[in-house]
Amino acid sequence: MRIRRSARFFSFVFFFFVSFQVTLGSAAAQSSQPEHLSADQVVARMIQKNEQRANALESFQGRRAYSLRYVGFPSDMSADMTVTMTYKAPATKEFTIVSQTGNKWIISHIFQRLLDSEREALDAENRASTALNNVNYDFTLVSDQPAADDCSYVLQVEPKTPNKFLYRGKVWVNSKDFAVCKIAAEPSKNPSFWIKKTDINHDYTKVGDFWLPADNKSVSSLRLGGVATLTIKYEDYKILQSRALNQMDHSATPAHAN
Repeated sequence: MRIRRSARFFSFVFFFFVSFQVTLGSAAAQSSQPEHLSADQVVARMIQKNEQRANALESFQGRRAYSLRYVGFPSDMSADMTVTMTYKAPATKEFTIVSQTGNKWIISHIFQRLLDSEREALDAENRASTALNNVNYDFTLVSDQPAADDCSYVLQVEPKTPNKFLYRGKVWVNSKDFAVCKIAAEPSKNPSFWIKKTDINHDYTKVGDFWLPADNKSVSSLRLGGVATLTIKYEDYKILQSRALNQMDHSATPAHAN
């Protein structure tokens, strides 16, 4: 089984995260007891805050380190690529390749497709169809216990339609600012016959007033026995331009920087 049969899958893995990768939060000195809210209340606040805070972030830069390791039939393969990214509101992303090593097919077909998919995700229609909201998902509150990082609300999410760009799993929400902290999920619909099982984990980090992606790890078990592991490390963030929340027009359409 060649890893090239999984190219569409890895494009999907990255695509559904980028529709809500920017939220705004405030740090807390220590963990505290979260409010006892219903799932609907948590989700409503999360959606409202994400829209307001996505509008506040006008431009930022960062560095991405992509790594793909495939172990299995017919041979092991791997590749690495590092890029810099500049985002400008409302929907522009520019990528510059810093370095690339390893299997050339992975670099040209899978890594390039990841970059192309991230640009495509900025399209308004794509944002709407993959957004973490009540239109696309059903939510169940699993836990609201204190946590050291204040990521106290744990939501079980189930897609309303078997869309291959949606997912099912758990989402952790910060109890102070209602930002997404972490995601542990699997695809709603298997994107390929050759993929047997996929586990996806996504973590966020706080940069200034914003929560931005920190790590993305996707492990895919293939039907012929191979395992493909995709990791993305997000580093060297710099907020170039942003607005204060009290200057926001809350009725405006949100700019999803992702």
